[in-house]
Amino acid sequence: MRGKVYLVGAGPGDPELLTLKGARCLAEADVIVYDRLIDDRLIEKASSQGELIYVGKKAGQHTLHQSKINELLVIKAREGKTVVRLKGGDPFLLGRGGEEAEALVNADIPFEVVPGVSSAIAVPAYAGIPVTHRNMASSVAIVTGHEDPTKADSSIAWDKLSTGVDTLVFLMGMGNLEQIVKQLVKNGRPPSTPVAIIREGTSPRQQTLVGTLADIAAKASRCGFEAPALIVVGEVVSLRKQLRWFDNQPIFGKRVLVTRSRKQASSLSQLLARHGALPIELPTIEVQAISDNVELDRAITSLRDYSWLIFTSANGVEIFFSRLLELGRDSRDLCEVKLCVIGPATAAALGRYGLVADCIPPEYLAEAIADCLREENIAGRRILMARAESVPPELVNKLTQLGAIVDELALYRTVPAGISATDASQMLLAGQIDITTFTSSSTVKNLVSMLGKNGEVVNRTRVACIGQVTAATAARLGMRVDVVAKEHTIPGLVQAIIEDYQKNKETP
Repeated sequence: MRGKVYLVGAGPGDPELLTLKGARCLAEADVIVYDRLIDDRLIEKASSQGELIYVGKKAGQHTLHQSKINELLVIKAREGKTVVRLKGGDPFLLGRGGEEAEALVNADIPFEVVPGVSSAIAVPAYAGIPVTHRNMASSVAIVTGHEDPTKADSSIAWDKLSTGVDTLVFLMGMGNLEQIVKQLVKNGRPPSTPVAIIREGTSPRQQTLVGTLADIAAKASRCGFEAPALIVVGEVVSLRKQLRWFDNQPIFGKRVLVTRSRKQASSLSQLLARHGALPIELPTIEVQAISDNVELDRAITSLRDYSWLIFTSANGVEIFFSRLLELGRDSRDLCEVKLCVIGPATAAALGRYGLVADCIPPEYLAEAIADCLREENIAGRRILMARAESVPPELVNKLTQLGAIVDELALYRTVPAGISATDASQMLLAGQIDITTFTSSSTVKNLVSMLGKNGEVVNRTRVACIGQVTAATAARLGMRVDVVAKEHTIPGLVQAIIEDYQKNKETP
Protein backbone atom coordinates (compact mmCIF):
# COMPACT_ATOMS: atom_id res chain seq x y z
CA MET A 1 0.00 0.00 0.00
CA ARG A 2 1.34 3.41 -0.96
CA GLY A 3 1.36 6.26 1.48
CA LYS A 4 1.14 9.94 0.73
CA VAL A 5 3.43 12.93 1.12
CA TYR A 6 2.34 16.40 2.22
CA LEU A 7 4.72 19.24 1.39
CA VAL A 8 3.80 21.61 4.23
CA GLY A 9 4.90 25.22 4.64
CA ALA A 10 5.66 25.91 8.29
CA GLY A 11 5.57 29.69 7.91
CA PRO A 12 8.29 32.17 8.83
CA GLY A 13 8.99 31.12 12.43
CA ASP A 14 6.12 32.17 14.68
CA PRO A 15 4.36 28.81 15.29
CA GLU A 16 0.95 30.51 15.32
CA LEU A 17 1.39 31.36 11.64
CA LEU A 18 1.09 27.69 10.66
CA THR A 19 -2.09 27.14 8.65
CA LEU A 20 -4.97 25.07 10.01
CA LYS A 21 -4.41 22.47 7.28
CA GLY A 22 -0.72 22.32 8.13
CA ALA A 23 -1.57 21.67 11.79
CA ARG A 24 -3.94 18.87 10.81
CA CYS A 25 -1.31 17.24 8.62
CA LEU A 26 1.21 17.31 11.49
CA ALA A 27 -1.28 15.71 13.87
CA GLU A 28 -2.02 12.90 11.40
CA ALA A 29 1.52 12.23 10.15
CA ASP A 30 3.33 8.93 10.62
CA VAL A 31 6.62 10.57 9.64
CA ILE A 32 7.73 14.22 9.78
CA VAL A 33 10.81 15.20 7.79
CA TYR A 34 11.70 18.69 8.95
CA ASP A 35 14.13 21.49 8.22
CA ARG A 36 16.40 23.71 10.26
CA LEU A 37 14.76 26.76 11.88
CA ILE A 38 11.48 24.93 12.47
CA ASP A 39 10.12 26.00 15.87
CA ASP A 40 10.06 23.16 18.43
CA ARG A 41 6.45 24.01 19.25
CA LEU A 42 5.45 22.92 15.74
CA ILE A 43 7.09 19.56 16.23
CA GLU A 44 5.06 19.17 19.42
CA LYS A 45 1.91 19.21 17.27
CA ALA A 46 3.00 15.87 15.83
CA SER A 47 1.35 12.64 16.81
CA SER A 48 3.13 11.04 19.76
CA GLN A 49 3.50 7.93 17.59
CA GLY A 50 5.10 9.78 14.68
CA GLU A 51 8.70 9.41 13.55
CA LEU A 52 10.74 12.63 13.45
CA ILE A 53 13.59 12.95 10.94
CA TYR A 54 15.77 16.08 10.91
CA VAL A 55 17.26 17.02 7.52
CA GLY A 56 18.26 20.63 8.22
CA LYS A 57 20.80 22.49 6.12
CA LYS A 58 22.91 25.56 6.63
CA ALA A 59 25.81 27.00 4.68
CA GLY A 60 28.43 24.30 4.25
CA GLN A 61 26.59 21.78 6.45
CA HIS A 62 23.94 19.44 5.07
CA THR A 63 22.45 16.71 7.24
CA LEU A 64 21.26 15.07 4.02
CA HIS A 65 21.90 16.08 0.41
CA GLN A 66 18.73 17.12 -1.43
CA SER A 67 18.74 13.96 -3.56
CA LYS A 68 18.80 11.87 -0.37
CA ILE A 69 15.88 13.85 1.06
CA ASN A 70 13.91 13.16 -2.11
CA GLU A 71 14.76 9.47 -1.82
CA LEU A 72 13.76 9.41 1.86
CA LEU A 73 10.30 10.79 1.08
CA VAL A 74 9.76 8.13 -1.55
CA ILE A 75 10.96 5.30 0.72
CA LYS A 76 8.71 6.31 3.62
CA ALA A 77 5.68 6.72 1.36
CA ARG A 78 6.27 3.28 -0.18
CA GLU A 79 6.12 1.87 3.35
CA GLY A 80 2.51 3.04 3.42
CA LYS A 81 3.25 6.00 5.70
CA THR A 82 1.63 9.42 5.75
CA VAL A 83 4.65 11.71 5.41
CA VAL A 84 4.86 15.41 6.15
CA ARG A 85 7.79 17.27 4.63
CA LEU A 86 7.84 20.33 6.89
CA LYS A 87 9.61 23.29 5.30
CA GLY A 88 10.15 26.84 6.51
CA GLY A 89 8.04 29.53 4.85
CA ASP A 90 6.29 28.26 1.73
CA PRO A 91 7.45 24.99 0.13
CA PHE A 92 7.41 26.38 -3.41
CA LEU A 93 9.16 29.69 -2.71
CA LEU A 94 12.94 29.23 -2.88
CA GLY A 95 12.47 26.09 -0.80
CA ARG A 96 13.21 23.30 -3.30
CA GLY A 97 9.70 22.01 -2.82
CA GLY A 98 9.30 21.86 -6.58
CA GLU A 99 12.24 19.44 -6.83
CA GLU A 100 10.75 17.24 -4.12
CA ALA A 101 7.37 17.25 -5.89
CA GLU A 102 9.07 16.22 -9.16
CA ALA A 103 10.77 13.30 -7.38
CA LEU A 104 7.41 12.16 -6.01
CA VAL A 105 5.78 12.39 -9.44
CA ASN A 106 8.60 10.34 -10.99
CA ALA A 107 8.16 7.69 -8.28
CA ASP A 108 4.35 7.69 -8.73
CA ILE A 109 3.81 8.81 -5.11
CA PRO A 110 0.65 10.82 -4.40
CA PHE A 111 1.28 14.17 -2.76
CA GLU A 112 -0.32 17.46 -1.77
CA VAL A 113 1.16 20.91 -1.33
CA VAL A 114 0.06 22.84 1.76
CA PRO A 115 1.18 26.45 1.17
CA GLY A 116 2.74 28.36 4.04
CA VAL A 117 3.00 32.01 5.02
CA SER A 118 6.13 33.21 3.27
CA SER A 119 8.88 34.90 5.26
CA ALA A 120 9.28 37.27 2.31
CA ILE A 121 5.96 38.89 3.23
CA ALA A 122 5.55 38.09 6.93
CA VAL A 123 8.99 39.07 8.23
CA PRO A 124 8.89 42.60 6.79
CA ALA A 125 5.32 42.91 8.11
CA TYR A 126 6.52 42.02 11.64
CA ALA A 127 9.14 44.75 11.26
CA GLY A 128 6.49 47.30 10.27
CA ILE A 129 7.43 47.26 6.57
CA PRO A 130 4.67 46.63 3.98
CA VAL A 131 6.27 45.28 0.83
CA THR A 132 3.75 47.23 -1.26
CA HIS A 133 2.06 50.56 -0.56
CA ARG A 134 -0.22 52.58 -2.81
CA ASN A 135 1.92 55.71 -2.53
CA MET A 136 5.34 54.06 -2.64
CA ALA A 137 5.47 50.61 -4.20
CA SER A 138 3.24 48.78 -6.68
CA SER A 139 5.61 45.89 -7.36
CA VAL A 140 7.72 43.50 -5.35
CA ALA A 141 10.31 40.89 -6.35
CA ILE A 142 11.51 38.03 -4.17
CA VAL A 143 15.06 37.07 -5.02
CA THR A 144 17.47 34.41 -3.83
CA GLY A 145 20.41 36.02 -2.09
CA HIS A 146 22.24 32.73 -2.00
CA GLU A 147 23.57 33.08 -5.53
CA ASP A 148 26.90 34.85 -5.88
CA PRO A 149 26.09 38.13 -7.72
CA THR A 150 29.58 38.31 -9.22
CA LYS A 151 29.49 35.05 -11.16
CA ALA A 152 29.45 35.41 -14.90
CA ASP A 153 26.46 33.14 -15.53
CA SER A 154 24.18 34.65 -12.85
CA SER A 155 20.50 33.83 -13.41
CA ILE A 156 19.51 37.22 -11.93
CA ALA A 157 19.08 40.05 -14.45
CA TRP A 158 20.56 42.78 -12.26
CA ASP A 159 20.22 45.44 -14.92
CA LYS A 160 16.44 44.94 -15.04
CA LEU A 161 15.88 44.05 -11.39
CA SER A 162 17.70 47.04 -9.89
CA THR A 163 15.39 49.71 -11.29
CA GLY A 164 12.45 47.69 -12.65
CA VAL A 165 10.84 46.70 -9.32
CA ASP A 166 9.85 48.97 -6.44
CA THR A 167 10.55 46.59 -3.51
CA LEU A 168 13.21 43.87 -3.50
CA VAL A 169 13.23 41.12 -0.90
CA PHE A 170 16.37 38.96 -0.76
CA LEU A 171 16.19 35.62 1.05
CA MET A 172 19.35 33.91 2.33
CA GLY A 173 21.48 36.86 1.31
CA MET A 174 23.59 37.79 4.35
CA GLY A 175 26.68 36.05 3.02
CA ASN A 176 26.47 38.07 -0.20
CA LEU A 177 25.20 41.37 1.23
CA GLU A 178 28.12 43.49 0.09
CA GLN A 179 27.99 42.16 -3.47
CA ILE A 180 24.18 42.51 -3.65
CA VAL A 181 24.48 46.17 -2.67
CA LYS A 182 27.23 46.76 -5.24
CA GLN A 183 25.21 45.17 -8.04
CA LEU A 184 22.11 47.23 -7.26
CA VAL A 185 24.02 50.52 -7.18
CA LYS A 186 26.07 49.59 -10.25
CA ASN A 187 22.86 48.94 -12.15
CA GLY A 188 21.12 52.18 -11.29
CA ARG A 189 19.54 51.91 -7.85
CA PRO A 190 20.31 55.16 -5.93
CA PRO A 191 22.75 54.70 -3.01
CA SER A 192 20.25 56.58 -0.82
CA THR A 193 17.64 53.82 -1.22
CA PRO A 194 16.46 52.62 2.24
CA VAL A 195 17.40 49.07 3.24
CA ALA A 196 16.38 46.91 6.19
CA ILE A 197 17.93 43.67 7.40
CA ILE A 198 15.62 41.63 9.61
CA ARG A 199 17.14 38.83 11.65
CA GLU A 200 15.13 35.94 13.16
CA GLY A 201 11.92 37.56 12.00
CA THR A 202 8.55 36.91 13.70
CA SER A 203 10.27 35.58 16.84
CA PRO A 204 10.96 37.39 20.15
CA ARG A 205 14.62 37.43 19.05
CA GLN A 206 13.81 39.56 16.00
CA GLN A 207 16.32 42.33 15.27
CA THR A 208 15.99 44.96 12.56
CA LEU A 209 18.83 47.07 11.18
CA VAL A 210 17.95 50.00 8.92
CA GLY A 211 20.29 51.90 6.60
CA THR A 212 20.76 52.69 2.93
CA LEU A 213 22.49 50.97 0.07
CA ALA A 214 25.41 53.27 0.79
CA ASP A 215 25.99 52.17 4.37
CA ILE A 216 24.03 48.99 5.20
CA ALA A 217 26.93 46.58 4.59
CA ALA A 218 29.22 48.52 6.95
CA LYS A 219 26.45 48.75 9.57
CA ALA A 220 25.77 45.01 9.40
CA SER A 221 29.45 44.22 9.79
CA ARG A 222 29.78 46.58 12.74
CA CYS A 223 26.69 45.12 14.48
CA GLY A 224 27.66 41.52 13.78
CA PHE A 225 24.41 40.78 11.92
CA GLU A 226 24.35 37.14 10.83
CA ALA A 227 21.96 34.68 9.18
CA PRO A 228 19.14 33.82 9.35
CA ALA A 229 18.18 37.21 8.01
CA LEU A 230 16.16 38.77 5.22
CA ILE A 231 17.01 41.93 3.25
CA VAL A 232 14.39 44.47 2.11
CA VAL A 233 15.33 47.19 -0.38
CA GLY A 234 12.98 50.02 -1.27
CA GLU A 235 11.22 53.20 -0.16
CA VAL A 236 8.72 51.15 1.91
CA VAL A 237 11.47 50.62 4.50
CA SER A 238 10.99 54.26 5.53
CA LEU A 239 7.53 53.32 6.87
CA ARG A 240 9.03 51.18 9.64
CA LYS A 241 9.37 54.10 12.05
CA GLN A 242 5.64 54.81 11.74
CA LEU A 243 4.27 51.25 11.42
CA ARG A 244 6.54 49.37 13.82
CA TRP A 245 4.30 47.22 16.04
CA PHE A 246 5.93 43.93 17.00
CA ASP A 247 9.34 44.72 18.41
CA ASN A 248 8.34 47.82 20.38
CA GLN A 249 6.13 46.03 22.89
CA PRO A 250 7.07 46.67 26.56
CA ILE A 251 8.43 43.17 27.16
CA PHE A 252 9.56 42.36 23.63
CA GLY A 253 12.61 40.11 23.66
CA LYS A 254 12.61 39.78 27.47
CA ARG A 255 13.65 36.29 28.54
CA VAL A 256 11.13 35.21 31.13
CA LEU A 257 11.67 32.15 33.33
CA VAL A 258 8.47 30.13 33.77
CA THR A 259 8.68 27.90 36.85
CA ARG A 260 5.21 26.31 36.76
CA SER A 261 4.69 22.59 36.22
CA ARG A 262 5.26 21.47 32.64
CA LYS A 263 1.55 20.82 32.09
CA GLN A 264 0.55 24.28 33.35
CA ALA A 265 3.44 26.26 31.89
CA SER A 266 1.93 26.58 28.41
CA SER A 267 -0.81 29.05 29.37
CA LEU A 268 1.70 31.48 30.93
CA SER A 269 4.23 30.94 28.14
CA GLN A 270 1.65 31.59 25.42
CA LEU A 271 0.46 34.81 27.04
CA LEU A 272 4.01 36.06 27.50
CA ALA A 273 4.81 35.26 23.87
CA ARG A 274 1.76 37.23 22.69
CA HIS A 275 3.33 40.29 24.26
CA GLY A 276 6.69 39.67 22.57
CA ALA A 277 8.53 37.98 25.44
CA LEU A 278 10.65 34.85 25.08
CA PRO A 279 9.39 32.27 27.62
CA ILE A 280 12.07 29.98 29.05
CA GLU A 281 10.43 27.01 30.76
CA LEU A 282 12.06 25.55 33.85
CA PRO A 283 9.40 23.49 35.64
CA THR A 284 10.18 23.35 39.35
CA ILE A 285 7.13 21.38 40.42
CA GLU A 286 5.09 18.41 39.29
CA VAL A 287 1.47 17.83 40.20
CA GLN A 288 0.79 14.25 41.33
CA ALA A 289 -2.73 13.00 41.93
CA ILE A 290 -2.95 11.06 45.19
CA SER A 291 -3.25 7.43 44.16
CA ASP A 292 -5.84 5.01 45.60
CA ASN A 293 -7.58 7.98 47.17
CA VAL A 294 -10.14 6.32 49.45
CA GLU A 295 -11.15 9.68 50.90
CA LEU A 296 -12.02 10.98 47.42
CA ASP A 297 -14.21 7.97 46.68
CA ARG A 298 -15.92 8.35 50.05
CA ALA A 299 -16.57 12.02 49.44
CA ILE A 300 -18.04 11.35 45.98
CA THR A 301 -20.50 8.81 47.37
CA SER A 302 -21.51 11.30 50.09
CA LEU A 303 -21.86 14.47 48.01
CA ARG A 304 -25.49 15.00 48.98
CA ASP A 305 -24.36 15.48 52.59
CA TYR A 306 -22.59 18.73 51.68
CA SER A 307 -23.99 22.21 51.13
CA TRP A 308 -20.85 23.56 49.47
CA LEU A 309 -17.96 22.17 47.46
CA ILE A 310 -14.90 24.43 47.20
CA PHE A 311 -12.23 23.98 44.53
CA THR A 312 -9.00 25.91 45.03
CA SER A 313 -7.38 25.07 41.67
CA ALA A 314 -8.02 23.78 38.17
CA ASN A 315 -5.92 20.72 39.07
CA GLY A 316 -8.43 19.83 41.78
CA VAL A 317 -11.35 20.17 39.37
CA GLU A 318 -9.75 17.87 36.79
CA ILE A 319 -8.81 15.18 39.31
CA PHE A 320 -12.20 15.29 41.08
CA PHE A 321 -14.32 15.01 37.93
CA SER A 322 -12.05 12.45 36.34
CA ARG A 323 -12.66 10.15 39.32
CA LEU A 324 -16.38 11.04 39.44
CA LEU A 325 -16.76 9.81 35.86
CA GLU A 326 -14.61 6.73 36.48
CA LEU A 327 -17.05 5.74 39.21
CA GLY A 328 -19.92 5.87 36.73
CA ARG A 329 -21.34 9.08 38.11
CA ASP A 330 -21.79 12.58 36.66
CA SER A 331 -22.64 16.16 37.57
CA ARG A 332 -26.17 15.20 38.62
CA ASP A 333 -24.63 14.08 41.91
CA LEU A 334 -23.97 17.77 42.56
CA CYS A 335 -27.54 18.96 42.02
CA GLU A 336 -27.99 19.95 45.68
CA VAL A 337 -24.43 21.22 46.22
CA LYS A 338 -23.33 24.82 45.68
CA LEU A 339 -19.94 25.39 44.10
CA CYS A 340 -17.21 27.86 45.05
CA VAL A 341 -14.04 28.24 42.99
CA ILE A 342 -10.88 30.29 43.49
CA GLY A 343 -10.08 32.34 40.40
CA PRO A 344 -11.18 32.42 36.75
CA ALA A 345 -8.92 29.55 35.66
CA THR A 346 -10.62 27.23 38.16
CA ALA A 347 -14.02 28.52 37.04
CA ALA A 348 -13.07 27.78 33.42
CA ALA A 349 -12.04 24.22 34.39
CA LEU A 350 -15.44 23.76 36.04
CA GLY A 351 -17.12 25.15 32.94
CA ARG A 352 -15.59 22.37 30.85
CA TYR A 353 -17.87 20.01 32.75
CA GLY A 354 -20.93 22.17 32.06
CA LEU A 355 -21.06 23.72 35.54
CA VAL A 356 -21.14 27.34 36.69
CA ALA A 357 -19.76 28.36 40.07
CA ASP A 358 -22.16 29.89 42.58
CA CYS A 359 -19.37 31.87 44.21
CA ILE A 360 -16.11 33.26 42.80
CA PRO A 361 -14.28 35.44 45.35
CA PRO A 362 -12.64 38.53 43.85
CA GLU A 363 -9.24 37.57 45.30
CA TYR A 364 -7.45 34.34 46.12
CA LEU A 365 -7.17 35.22 49.80
CA ALA A 366 -8.64 33.46 52.84
CA GLU A 367 -10.36 36.71 53.86
CA ALA A 368 -11.99 37.19 50.46
CA ILE A 369 -13.28 33.61 50.34
CA ALA A 370 -14.63 33.82 53.86
CA ASP A 371 -16.31 37.15 53.10
CA CYS A 372 -17.91 35.67 49.99
CA LEU A 373 -19.32 32.69 51.89
CA ARG A 374 -20.33 34.72 54.96
CA GLU A 375 -23.16 36.15 52.89
CA GLU A 376 -24.37 32.61 52.18
CA ASN A 377 -25.12 31.88 55.86
CA ILE A 378 -22.89 28.81 56.13
CA ALA A 379 -23.23 28.38 59.89
CA GLY A 380 -23.94 24.72 60.62
CA ARG A 381 -23.45 23.76 56.95
CA ARG A 382 -21.05 21.06 55.82
CA ILE A 383 -18.40 22.17 53.34
CA LEU A 384 -16.12 19.92 51.30
CA MET A 385 -12.85 21.63 50.40
CA ALA A 386 -11.05 19.87 47.51
CA ARG A 387 -7.45 21.03 47.48
CA ALA A 388 -3.76 20.15 47.46
CA GLU A 389 -2.13 18.19 50.24
CA SER A 390 -0.38 20.05 53.08
CA VAL A 391 -1.60 23.61 52.60
CA PRO A 392 -1.85 26.38 55.21
CA PRO A 393 -4.93 26.17 57.51
CA GLU A 394 -6.02 29.84 57.31
CA LEU A 395 -9.06 29.29 55.09
CA VAL A 396 -10.35 26.31 57.05
CA ASN A 397 -9.93 28.26 60.29
CA LYS A 398 -11.88 31.25 58.98
CA LEU A 399 -14.73 29.10 57.66
CA THR A 400 -14.86 27.23 60.96
CA GLN A 401 -15.09 30.56 62.80
CA LEU A 402 -18.18 31.29 60.69
CA GLY A 403 -19.75 28.10 62.07
CA ALA A 404 -19.20 25.85 59.06
CA ILE A 405 -18.21 22.20 59.36
CA VAL A 406 -15.29 21.80 56.96
CA ASP A 407 -13.99 18.51 55.59
CA GLU A 408 -10.66 18.81 53.78
CA LEU A 409 -10.12 16.53 50.79
CA ALA A 410 -6.54 16.25 49.53
CA LEU A 411 -6.60 15.46 45.80
CA TYR A 412 -2.98 16.02 44.78
CA ARG A 413 0.43 17.02 45.96
CA THR A 414 3.08 19.22 44.41
CA VAL A 415 6.53 17.68 44.38
CA PRO A 416 9.89 18.99 43.14
CA ALA A 417 10.37 18.36 39.43
CA GLY A 418 13.27 16.19 38.38
CA ILE A 419 15.50 19.02 37.19
CA SER A 420 18.86 18.47 35.57
CA ALA A 421 21.35 20.89 33.99
CA THR A 422 18.84 22.10 31.41
CA ASP A 423 19.40 24.96 28.99
CA ALA A 424 16.99 27.04 31.10
CA SER A 425 18.88 26.51 34.35
CA GLN A 426 22.18 27.24 32.62
CA MET A 427 20.75 30.47 31.22
CA LEU A 428 19.68 31.52 34.72
CA LEU A 429 23.11 30.76 36.17
CA ALA A 430 24.76 32.65 33.29
CA GLY A 431 22.69 35.79 33.94
CA GLN A 432 20.75 35.45 30.69
CA ILE A 433 17.26 35.67 32.22
CA ASP A 434 15.49 39.03 32.54
CA ILE A 435 12.44 38.07 34.60
CA THR A 436 11.72 35.15 36.95
CA THR A 437 8.06 34.33 37.54
CA PHE A 438 6.57 32.48 40.50
CA THR A 439 2.96 31.30 40.55
CA SER A 440 2.96 29.58 43.95
CA SER A 441 5.04 29.21 47.07
CA SER A 442 6.00 25.72 45.86
CA THR A 443 7.65 27.10 42.73
CA VAL A 444 9.71 29.47 44.90
CA LYS A 445 10.83 26.81 47.38
CA ASN A 446 11.73 24.29 44.73
CA LEU A 447 13.74 26.73 42.61
CA VAL A 448 15.70 27.79 45.69
CA SER A 449 16.30 24.13 46.54
CA MET A 450 17.43 23.40 42.99
CA LEU A 451 19.87 26.33 42.89
CA GLY A 452 21.36 25.66 46.31
CA LYS A 453 24.30 27.98 46.98
CA ASN A 454 23.66 29.73 43.64
CA GLY A 455 20.29 31.06 44.78
CA GLU A 456 21.43 34.67 44.60
CA VAL A 457 21.34 34.55 40.78
CA VAL A 458 17.57 35.03 40.92
CA ASN A 459 18.11 38.54 42.28
CA ARG A 460 19.95 39.45 39.08
CA THR A 461 16.55 39.20 37.40
CA ARG A 462 13.32 41.03 38.10
CA VAL A 463 11.22 38.76 40.30
CA ALA A 464 7.47 38.67 39.61
CA CYS A 465 4.98 36.88 41.90
CA ILE A 466 1.34 36.04 41.31
CA GLY A 467 0.23 37.26 44.75
CA GLN A 468 1.17 38.37 48.24
CA VAL A 469 1.45 34.84 49.67
CA THR A 470 3.94 33.80 46.99
CA ALA A 471 5.78 37.11 47.35
CA ALA A 472 6.08 36.60 51.12
CA THR A 473 7.63 33.17 50.56
CA ALA A 474 10.10 34.62 48.04
CA ALA A 475 11.09 37.43 50.41
CA ARG A 476 11.53 35.02 53.30
CA LEU A 477 13.92 32.99 51.17
CA GLY A 478 16.08 36.01 50.36
CA MET A 479 14.63 37.20 47.07
CA ARG A 480 14.03 40.81 46.11
CA VAL A 481 10.45 40.89 44.88
CA ASP A 482 9.95 43.53 42.17
CA VAL A 483 6.44 42.76 40.90
CA VAL A 484 3.31 41.46 42.66
CA ALA A 485 0.17 40.98 40.58
CA LYS A 486 -2.88 42.91 41.76
CA GLU A 487 -5.13 40.29 40.20
CA HIS A 488 -3.89 36.88 41.33
CA THR A 489 -4.22 35.18 37.96
CA ILE A 490 -1.93 34.37 35.05
CA PRO A 491 -3.25 37.30 32.95
CA GLY A 492 -2.90 39.49 36.05
CA LEU A 493 0.73 38.42 36.48
CA VAL A 494 1.58 39.18 32.85
CA GLN A 495 -0.17 42.54 33.05
CA ALA A 496 1.80 43.42 36.20
CA ILE A 497 5.06 42.60 34.40
CA ILE A 498 4.06 44.78 31.45
CA GLU A 499 3.15 47.68 33.73
CA ASP A 500 6.45 47.32 35.60
CA TYR A 501 8.45 47.64 32.37
CA GLN A 502 6.31 50.51 31.12
CA LYS A 503 6.90 52.37 34.38
CA ASN A 504 10.65 51.77 34.24
CA LYS A 505 10.77 52.86 30.60
CA GLU A 506 9.02 56.13 31.45
CA THR A 507 11.26 56.84 34.45
CA PRO A 508 14.13 59.19 33.41
